[in-house]
Amino acid sequence: MARVPPLDLPLEDVKRELDRIRHPVRIAIRRSKNPFNVGAIIRTAHSFLVREVVLIGIDPWYERAAMGMHRYEHIVEVPDEAAFVAKARAEGWFLCALEKDDAQVGLWDAQLPEDAVIVVGNEEEGVGPEILAAADEVLAIPMFGLNHSYPMTVAAGMALAEWARRRYAGPGRVVVTKR
Repeated sequence: MARVPPLDLPLEDVKRELDRIRHPVRIAIRRSKNPFNVGAIIRTAHSFLVREVVLIGIDPWYERAAMGMHRYEHIVEVPDEAAFVAKARAEGWFLCALEKDDAQVGLWDAQLPEDAVIVVGNEEEGVGPEILAAADEVLAIPMFGLNHSYPMTVAAGMALAEWARRRYAGPGRVVVTKR
């Protein structure tokens, strides 16, 4: 397990340094019925240094599940799907919605552009009809078991990992630190 030594810097200085190396990808989360899931996705998103995390809806989320990583992230909250779609259109975002039942393409074949916004739905309703209608691509993650879908935290991690794999795979592209 990687351990980061104390940085001895004020929080805003750490965030400013991380902003220099952030990636252009964003992740949007339709608020979960299980508040732990949102915190866990924020923690995962931090591992990929996403540009920002967009929380859609007003349900609470569990900060402890983020293991403190939410302090280093840019978290934007929008009240509902309509506000999210309006923001996405105004800012020209390319929306990649993860939704198996309405998928147009599999994750491995999706466009997933550099500045994609990966949208993760909640456990009960998925990403929602307004977001599906506005999405540039609706993606399915391959699965072979009897489950209807992956846990939202796993789906978010898989999509971010595929985004990163396309950009950072190959010799000398992955940073590995010695123990």
